[in-house]
Amino acid sequence: METRQGILYGVGVGPGDPELLTIKALRTLERCPVIAAPQTKSGEMLALDIVRQAAPLEDKTILPLFFTMARDKSRQHSAHEAAADAVAQHLQAGRDVAMLNLGDVSIYATFGYIMDILRRRGYAVVMIPGVPSFCAAAARLGITLVRGETPLHIAPATGPIEPMLALPGAKVLMKAGRRLPEVRAALEQTEEFAALVENCGLPGETIYSDLRQAPESVGYFATAIVKER
Repeated sequence: METRQGILYGVGVGPGDPELLTIKALRTLERCPVIAAPQTKSGEMLALDIVRQAAPLEDKTILPLFFTMARDKSRQHSAHEAAADAVAQHLQAGRDVAMLNLGDVSIYATFGYIMDILRRRGYAVVMIPGVPSFCAAAARLGITLVRGETPLHIAPATGPIEPMLALPGAKVLMKAGRRLPEVRAALEQTEEFAALVENCGLPGETIYSDLRQAPESVGYFATAIVKER
């Protein structure tokens, strides 16, 4: 009798607050025997730490996945292939795997690369959405992002800053901590509302209702929101 292949579930765990995990995410985690989670060189597994506060994982197999922070595309691809290989071993044995992803699985998600590789190999993949960091940040600031026909622009703070901030409507810069000086410089000639939330939903969360007053250096998980007043 042929063994059933497992299914890969990409589970968005939100930005940090375990109470933002959806019921569907929790039910998926309960159902999957294997939990795959990114692990840093220092051994930190942030997404897993968030989930542990909301769901019992004692009977689960924890599968660490290692990804590089290097910009080199070949090194990134090699890490993605290695992670996909590790997940595929469980899928081939008939075990469903839940891969954790901070925020949502469709927005700048590492999960997307693993999903594409494993789909090409013929494995079934299901996406479980999560709360995006910029939506949680807007809620912490007590603001709406857009109304009516106002456009919303979302970008990682790795590209050109000034063209992004010159766009009409509301702008979200994700992981903006290292680019704060450039963001401030681009905002010098504007009266737009600009705020920053650092470590949204995590220990050490800090809210800057005026981004211009934020310190020169903030953490990696910093979300900037710029919009008309």
